[in-house]
Amino acid sequence: MRVLVAPDKFKETLEAPDAAEAIARGWLRARPDDVLDLVPLADGGEGTLDSLVEALGGTVREARVEGPLGDPVTAPYALVPHDGRTMAIVETAYASGLALVSENRRDPMRASTFGAGQLIAAACAAGVDEVLVGLGGSATVDGGLGAAQAVGIAVLDRAGRPVGSGGRRLVDIDRIDVTGLDRAVRRARIVAACDVDNVLTGPAGAAASYGPQKGASPDDVLELDRGLGHLAAVLHRDLGIDVRPLPGGGAAGGLGAGLAAFLGAHLRPGARVVMEAIGFPRRLAASEVVVTGEGRVDAGSARGKVVGAVADAARASGRRVLVLCGDAGDVPAGIDVHSLAARFGRDRALDRTADALEDLAAEVAAGIRPLSSAP
Repeated sequence: MRVLVAPDKFKETLEAPDAAEAIARGWLRARPDDVLDLVPLADGGEGTLDSLVEALGGTVREARVEGPLGDPVTAPYALVPHDGRTMAIVETAYASGLALVSENRRDPMRASTFGAGQLIAAACAAGVDEVLVGLGGSATVDGGLGAAQAVGIAVLDRAGRPVGSGGRRLVDIDRIDVTGLDRAVRRARIVAACDVDNVLTGPAGAAASYGPQKGASPDDVLELDRGLGHLAAVLHRDLGIDVRPLPGGGAAGGLGAGLAAFLGAHLRPGARVVMEAIGFPRRLAASEVVVTGEGRVDAGSARGKVVGAVADAARASGRRVLVLCGDAGDVPAGIDVHSLAARFGRDRALDRTADALEDLAAEVAAGIRPLSSAP
């Protein structure tokens, strides 16, 4: 059989390329004559840059930028061939990511996307026509305020002074002036790859949904949500753009909405953007079985995540899809899920993920039905 192996990362235990390799080793133990095509995927969050560079080639450069709390960090960005031109890949997590801040320092009231904006500016300065910005994994809930400031947009308070950084400063915004926007950034087409489809504000918004995991207290969540709503109102008044209903506007603490308004970014589901960029439809058409996976599969997997996007594409093309995951919650209907925790226990699933994944893949491959009996 021809098998397409297309997992996401197993968060905090296994990167997507390593997961693909482990699945392949196990599968070939049971079915050594099968032909495997390994396509590590990402959903716009951590791993997006690596997945695209591995699939498309290109070069990785570095820029010195401000981390989420102002500490200097060295962040990579990539230049990859795409449709006969060069596209830049920027991953928000490398500049403004939660992983850059120790747990006791997490503070979305202070954290800023300024470094993400610096990284976008560095990519545009390389002369590209298009920048793909992966939005997952941020430490911020600032609505893209910092990123806007980093690319030359003036965000001013009532006294006409630049507002400070971080989510707590959103309520201070009185006026936005885009005339100083960096010319190279202005010329580039910006595509934001959203790893979630949340809107900017409200019960399913950036602050309520993701603020607590970034260090926000219940009172902080209320203040951040109020600030994001205020930012949306000013953006609508000054730039004529209503970002409140945008799916994905709440990604990266509202950076999705900010990029849409400040830079005219196109917001798209991250998994589908990555799949299109690496030629997934063509590779799917050449396969008979698809194996995907991620750390945890649950109802949220159908909302822009890799597993949901791969399963939808496979079913639409009549291909069988198998999901190998670390753990499973409420699984979306129609997905054949095999869990490491259920099969080997949580300790092995977490401590020896690659070995467990290899063994699980071998078991699944050994038990697969002949294609003639596939539904």
